[in-house]
Amino acid sequence: MRIKLIFLLLTLTCLIGCREEDEIVPSTDTEVNEGQQHNLIKGFFLLNEGNMGSNKATLDYYDYESGTYTKNIYAERNPGVVKELGDVGNDLQIYGDKLYAVINCSHFIEVMDVNTARHITQISIPNCRYITFDKGYAYVSSYAGPVDIDPNARLGYVAKIDTTTMTVVDTCVVGYQPEELAITNGKLYVANSGGYRVPNYDHTVSVIDLKTFKEIKKINVDINLHRIQADRFGQIYVSSRGDYKKIPSSTYVIDTQDDEVIDNLGIPCSDMAMCGDSLYIYSYDYDRQSISSAIYNTVQAKVEKNSWLDSDALNIKVPYGIAINPETKDLFVTDAKDYVTPGKLFCFDAKGQYQWSVTTGDIPAHIAFTTKKLKPLNN
Repeated sequence: MRIKLIFLLLTLTCLIGCREEDEIVPSTDTEVNEGQQHNLIKGFFLLNEGNMGSNKATLDYYDYESGTYTKNIYAERNPGVVKELGDVGNDLQIYGDKLYAVINCSHFIEVMDVNTARHITQISIPNCRYITFDKGYAYVSSYAGPVDIDPNARLGYVAKIDTTTMTVVDTCVVGYQPEELAITNGKLYVANSGGYRVPNYDHTVSVIDLKTFKEIKKINVDINLHRIQADRFGQIYVSSRGDYKKIPSSTYVIDTQDDEVIDNLGIPCSDMAMCGDSLYIYSYDYDRQSISSAIYNTVQAKVEKNSWLDSDALNIKVPYGIAINPETKDLFVTDAKDYVTPGKLFCFDAKGQYQWSVTTGDIPAHIAFTTKKLKPLNN
């Protein structure tokens, strides 16, 4: 009986090993254009979130020189990593020679070599959301508690990570369910949402002194804050998602000298990106299934252009992410479509003219431009 049991266990082990190997989905290449030579930017990575609970976060890569878009590069470059990238990819950034993917529901930061996209380490942070960097440190917003709507959900925090040792060296408690972060004038600004405590949303931006890593102020803004961007003049732009019913979304301006709100732009915002002195904003209204957009001039403090995103002509269903190439000023918009099937990525030139589009993974969202060309798989 004991021999049969050992044999059965060995058989199951072999079957499991074979199944895991068979489940690795190879990458696929799509030539989207003839390729371009750039001095600075060699390509970009795109993190597909994947549906919550599906463990389907994936990583794509676009190479400017060849004009080739490659889907799902992480799995075959990291065959030994169990469950691959994990559950819900929430942010993607490059710092130094490393690529950082924030995996929200798997509760860790995946750290990769930016030259190869190969796994280096994972940093455990519960319900992590977004990441930013300054002077050798990474700062990550964390909901701190479990993924769950709870009127008594605890305050969140920002984790400070030493990018040399890849360890959390400090934490700072902020507001409820903190989201995006921005750094300017030696201070870290954190948009607090309070999303788990609906309808009792948070309405503040936490201000952290980076020297002491202590919260020095909470700025009252509006409910359910999310996106945040800094301009070169020391002003912060932060979005409110509203309550999705009676209170509309809007975009606010914060003066970082006095840390006070100085303007409500009245522009609804799902996501935004800064390009020079222009802030590109778009909004998707889920109830009306409508899309709006605007470009705000941060020098003249006025709307520069309305409706830069022609979603009807391009059949964009649900814009879900935006990024701008810092060298060419090309604009990229992702489309989540129906959230359960592959999405799409759209490229526009600096004048807003459509260039190309390509199919991505499920729920494409976060783009990180790289100055280092991704090495071939066999390197």
